[in-house]
Amino acid sequence: MLNALAIVLEEPGRLALSRLPIDPPGEADVVVETNWSGVSTGTERLLYTGRMPDFPGMGYPLVPGYETVGDVVEAGSESGFAVGQRVFAPGATCYGPVRGLFGGAASHLVVKGSRIAAIPRWLGDKGVLLALAATAHHARGGLAPQGRELIVGHGVLGRLLARLSVLAGDEPVVWERDPRRRDGADGYVVIDPDDDERRDYRVIYDVSGDPGILDDLIARLAPGGEIVLAGFYERPLAFAFPPAFLCEARLRVAAQWRPNDLAAVVGLVADERLSLADLITHRRFALQAEDAYPIAFNDPRCLKMVLDWRAVA
Repeated sequence: MLNALAIVLEEPGRLALSRLPIDPPGEADVVVETNWSGVSTGTERLLYTGRMPDFPGMGYPLVPGYETVGDVVEAGSESGFAVGQRVFAPGATCYGPVRGLFGGAASHLVVKGSRIAAIPRWLGDKGVLLALAATAHHARGGLAPQGRELIVGHGVLGRLLARLSVLAGDEPVVWERDPRRRDGADGYVVIDPDDDERRDYRVIYDVSGDPGILDDLIARLAPGGEIVLAGFYERPLAFAFPPAFLCEARLRVAAQWRPNDLAAVVGLVADERLSLADLITHRRFALQAEDAYPIAFNDPRCLKMVLDWRAVA
């Protein structure tokens, strides 16, 4: 029987490395041997702390992770892949009674070929960033110019949104309250919200996850402007109606990226139009996961934590 060493959230606040049996692959499946996986500071933090709202597949124990880069070591005849290909996988649900939400933090994955993407080998561990790049691409709806853009938050998703905006020919403004996170801008400006007097943004992307921010953002919109909710929110959102009414504000929720978003950003990265440089700040071996997760969640200097599985795969 196939098995994998996996990170298991046994309950909120309790993480373990466990050897789990995994489902046998079918003809449409591949087996991926993991090289690297990323730690999400949004959804995975909520899972780790037990604050995740009711969500399909919720429950403990679970294997987290949706940012996996590895090599195909088995390929079904209907998978569309071949042994030896380097791929990105957005997780797996192959652990029997242990839930895969999202199931990418393991040494081996069994996953449908239709859910993964071939990527260039030279990307190395930066390939784990493709999920957030695809999320940014989905939130923007592609590379069409948006006009006056505001991005709230200068974490990895905010930086990728800004890079795509610059690529589209726009000049976005990014809000970031933590001065330790204001560096790294290229082609755009990062400022403290209190230093911004503009109230004419055509589109505002919120990646902060702050459920109490809507009134502040509505006050910054141009008439008919749009707020795109691109973060993940643990509590209900609310806003005062009269200001939104007066400016005819629009709200849009950016859900999970689609396969066309992933294909688009893989192409942009492969053509070296979209850079994934300088976004991974911390790296640990997978066997150090119990130390790595608190750093990823609590250290404001940590933009992206990557776990290296090559010694245990």
